Amino acid sequence: MDVDTLLTTTRSVRRKLDLRRPVEPEVLTECLRIAQQAPIAGAFAESFRWLVIDDPDTKSALAQIVRTDGESSFARYGDRVPPRALASGRHLLSVLEQVPVYVTACLHGRPSGDNALLSAFYGSVYPAVWSLQLALRSRGLGSTIVGYHLAEHESDVAHILGIPDDVTQVAMLAVAYTTTNTFRPGARPAIDRITYRNRWGSPA
Repeated sequence: MDVDTLLTTTRSVRRKLDLRRPVEPEVLTECLRIAQQAPIAGAFAESFRWLVIDDPDTKSALAQIVRTDGESSFARYGDRVPPRALASGRHLLSVLEQVPVYVTACLHGRPSGDNALLSAFYGSVYPAVWSLQLALRSRGLGSTIVGYHLAEHESDVAHILGIPDDVTQVAMLAVAYTTTNTFRPGARPAIDRITYRNRWGSPA
């Protein structure tokens, strides 16, 4: 797969996850090793942690929390989401404990301060999350972020997983092989409509 295809067809996969095929630990480790090469602010490089969850009982406990918070989110904000995407999200929530692996990206510390500090904190994690999703896609796996619990029940998930109080969960991904490889670029606004040059609102 060429780079442009990889970058334009890596989707949030919800309906097309293979819930029966195990994810080999060595494949996931290889993807995590690649993801760890993503740009990370130097001050945070040593504070980054991955947590891989494949124990069925643990996944079941997490799924209950994420499902409840996900349904609550859909009830509040579902009218802002296209019906097809909403149905896709609800499908994933209904089978969440069957997903072979969850991967949680964490960073030591609790974010606070101005926009620059918050940007550096979260911006040191999400490039690695995206790199992980790309590495997974290139090997026939799909992923999607399922962080519904982060708003109100991060501490409950932390308790289940033994995550210390001074560690922030930034993103949780559901990971599985996909049942198809025919993903296409998503519908996005035209680049000339959302790009300015030199000054806000000035056409590029």
